[in-house]
Amino acid sequence: MTSPQAPRRRTLPAVLTTVLLAAAALLVPALPAAAHDELIGTDPASDAVLETLPEQITLSYSADVLTDAGATVIEVTDAAGTSLTDGAPEVSGSEVTQALAGPASGTVTVQWRVVSSDGHPIDGEFAFSVPESTPTPTPSATPSASSTAAASEAASPAATTEVTIPLESDAPASPLPWILLVVALVIVAGVLVYVFASRGPRNTAGGGGAGR
Repeated sequence: MTSPQAPRRRTLPAVLTTVLLAAAALLVPALPAAAHDELIGTDPASDAVLETLPEQITLSYSADVLTDAGATVIEVTDAAGTSLTDGAPEVSGSEVTQALAGPASGTVTVQWRVVSSDGHPIDGEFAFSVPESTPTPTPSATPSASSTAAASEAASPAATTEVTIPLESDAPASPLPWILLVVALVIVAGVLVYVFASRGPRNTAGGGGAGR
């Protein structure tokens, strides 16, 4: 006679096998994802504070990255969005180097994209900072006092050469016409006096004769 526990003993290994296979099916798709390369270091480091913009940046990955055309892209911009990259990135095994150029200002952002050794693209970004650049004023922006004075003299040359000539009406009247007028009046008065004086006796003499 068969024991009732025999079917249970046969069923238990089958159930355990099914559970193990289901767990393996869930873990197998995750294995390729765990094999993707990743960024393991940068020079300069993320969030570093530098005195000046470095000549280049270096990104190190966990394995070699592909060197196909267009597979590696590095974009570096400053706080104003100005590109600081100088030429194309260079790939050497697991390291990618990007040359930099230009005046940086504030936070510098690095955005990268590479294709890992298994052909899967990966990307990311990090940032570091440099001092804010201060524009230097040019000498022409602030003219000197001597140049300003020269410009004023050139703009109004008549101010130094103007000569005021008095008009004839402003000069005092000459007394000569009045002197001549007085002399003429004196002469006329003298003539009149002479005429009347010379006629007086004649008229008297004539009157006497008529009475006789």
